[in-house]
Amino acid sequence: MSKNSFVIAAFDFDGTITNKDTLFDFIHFYFGMPRLILGVILLSPVLILFKLGFIKNNKAKQILFSYFFKGKKIDDFDNVCQKYSARVAEILIPKAIDKIKEHQQEGHLVIIDSASICNWIAPWAKQMGVLEVIGTRIEIENGIITGKFFGENCYGQEKVRRLLELYPNRDTYELYAYGDSSGDKELLEIADYPYYRKF
Repeated sequence: MSKNSFVIAAFDFDGTITNKDTLFDFIHFYFGMPRLILGVILLSPVLILFKLGFIKNNKAKQILFSYFFKGKKIDDFDNVCQKYSARVAEILIPKAIDKIKEHQQEGHLVIIDSASICNWIAPWAKQMGVLEVIGTRIEIENGIITGKFFGENCYGQEKVRRLLELYPNRDTYELYAYGDSSGDKELLEIADYPYYRKF
């Protein structure tokens, strides 16, 4: 296979396809604003330490996720994720959608490679014809969310690792990558065509 015969276009989600962070937006969608505000107040020491650089991204994110979702039934969680796809449609960046469609029309494989939770990206992505979603996975035991992540938070180098796990022969395909933050740096570095905050 020549390198030019297979092209992958990898898009970050939050801030690249959407105009806001979907973790907080999903919590708001799931519980409502009063519960979100209460949670943020109670977890403010953790969030402050994260902003100051004393707690890493993955640790702060898992504490936040666990606070809101530990003990929830995965079926109930996934049902809300399905409904959230309509909300995603309200927070899209039009230029990103145009670029996704452009790649699809060219016959390129479009994937989402995000630090967000796969479960709430996948229903919207499927509607867009994007069937490959790489993202942070959640641990489930007996149908219940444990509050832990299954594997690593899909951020930074983990985005690269997960992509190469699925498509390991990097020299056999061209890679476009789209991102907007420091968490996309490593993915952009391995791309033939990196796009940082532009399309």
